[in-house]
Amino acid sequence: MGMKDKDVSIRLTPQQACSEELIRKALHLGPSDTYTVIRRSTDARRRDVFIDLLCRINPSKPSFTPVIFKDADPRYGQVLIAGSGPGGLFAALTLLEHGIKPVVFERGKDVHSRRVDIAKISTQDKVDPFSNYSFGEGGAGTYSDGKLFTRSRKRGDNSRILELFVQFGAPASILYDAHPHIGTDRLPSIIENMRRCIISHGGEVHFSTLVTDLIIEGSSVKGCTVKDLVSGEESSYNGPVILAVGNAARDTYRMALSRGIAMQSKGLAMGVRIEHPQHLIDCIQYHNPSGRGPYLPPAEYNYAVQASLDGRKTGVYSFCMCPGGFVVPAASDVNQTVVNGMSPSNRGGKFANSGLVVEFPADGLEFSDPLSVMKYQEELEYRTFLAAGRTQKAPAQRVTDFLRGRTSSSLPATSYTPGLSSFNLEEVLPGEIALPLKEGLNLIGRRLHGYITEESILIGTETRTSGPVRFLRDESTLESLSHSNLYPCGEGAGFAGGIVSSAIDGMRCALSICAREGLVQE
Repeated sequence: MGMKDKDVSIRLTPQQACSEELIRKALHLGPSDTYTVIRRSTDARRRDVFIDLLCRINPSKPSFTPVIFKDADPRYGQVLIAGSGPGGLFAALTLLEHGIKPVVFERGKDVHSRRVDIAKISTQDKVDPFSNYSFGEGGAGTYSDGKLFTRSRKRGDNSRILELFVQFGAPASILYDAHPHIGTDRLPSIIENMRRCIISHGGEVHFSTLVTDLIIEGSSVKGCTVKDLVSGEESSYNGPVILAVGNAARDTYRMALSRGIAMQSKGLAMGVRIEHPQHLIDCIQYHNPSGRGPYLPPAEYNYAVQASLDGRKTGVYSFCMCPGGFVVPAASDVNQTVVNGMSPSNRGGKFANSGLVVEFPADGLEFSDPLSVMKYQEELEYRTFLAAGRTQKAPAQRVTDFLRGRTSSSLPATSYTPGLSSFNLEEVLPGEIALPLKEGLNLIGRRLHGYITEESILIGTETRTSGPVRFLRDESTLESLSHSNLYPCGEGAGFAGGIVSSAIDGMRCALSICAREGLVQE
């Protein structure tokens, strides 16, 4: 056997990268040598596409060591967690690493019961305000593709989050893929495994349970009040509160503001979903009129441009791109029409979709109201709902017609199961979104030849790219600036933008509580 822990980079054709024998040959391995992939990426910048692998020869230790969780120790009391999305779940798991009991409250249902309510949005045009794509076990991340790619490195170790996902059932490939992805079909069982772990070590998880108020004494949060949405019974719990409610929890934002919690409006991005045939995106990205062939994955893209608005530049960019995926109805209340995207693990659908959004800075609104951006969101979602005929049948327009300013006489096939209605989206989107969106589309089209086509369609509207508020907190303790014992967390609190960054933020909040108990070093 050769040298241990030697890292070797190799470049292979897509066909070679699918062959264990050819990978071993490229690495010059002997019969007794082993290897593990520690990085895999696709280089499609030129006509000839290559797969780049970084491999570790004869690794001396496993790729990661599973976390050992402790039973909850009554000496440390309990920590209350509002929300079971990535922020809340990873906060709960981190607390149990150190023996502190988490009590998780989730207004939605468990991950399997939730599926029934999600199906009703498409089949019966019925939105349950407590069980939908935003609310329920796993949060919005469960039904938003399971992409685990983040550019942020400033808040924590991304690899730790990926390792925990693998520990609970995710494929090991997420540890080395450049753009790791689990898939909407695989996530439910992984989330369920996390919940079982929390309960088995003495934690609690309460579904259909809404946090309705905070128990405050002076400037300190002592606990929270919750309502069982099935029985109507109200209860109070004592302990520090991690507020990980997600970006759709508008009732929680209003409650927090009424209780004097420090918060402010936050800029975000809004726009539409754009959908193409996946084969078209494959042809564009792989520079091949025949598409991707048998050895390459469905192609994705990520583009950002600068458009003009009132004499200044504003960003227009693709967001949450879902190759081989589906556009889904993401409303969380009955008077909204909102769209999002997701993909199964095999990304085997006929269509590719992505958010196409315009930066929307909060400084363009009345800043005296911390909920000004949220109210703008609500108004746009309601306007979309009216354009959809008060249904989840989303307003849509061919890209070519949007650029020409005319309603489409017909619409192409789509993955959006509630159906589409032809509508001029300029009558839905405010000018500060529609005008930069038009310019941005033209700029992206110059880079991606074939992107602007009769086959591509815009579906309205994409409004939930991040949270519309930021809870102000002390970055040394992660507690609210106005109230001790309150830990605003994740995307809904304005401190994250996706599964991994939300999970990291939940972990950080939990570690801050553990440090206060002397269980970890600050």
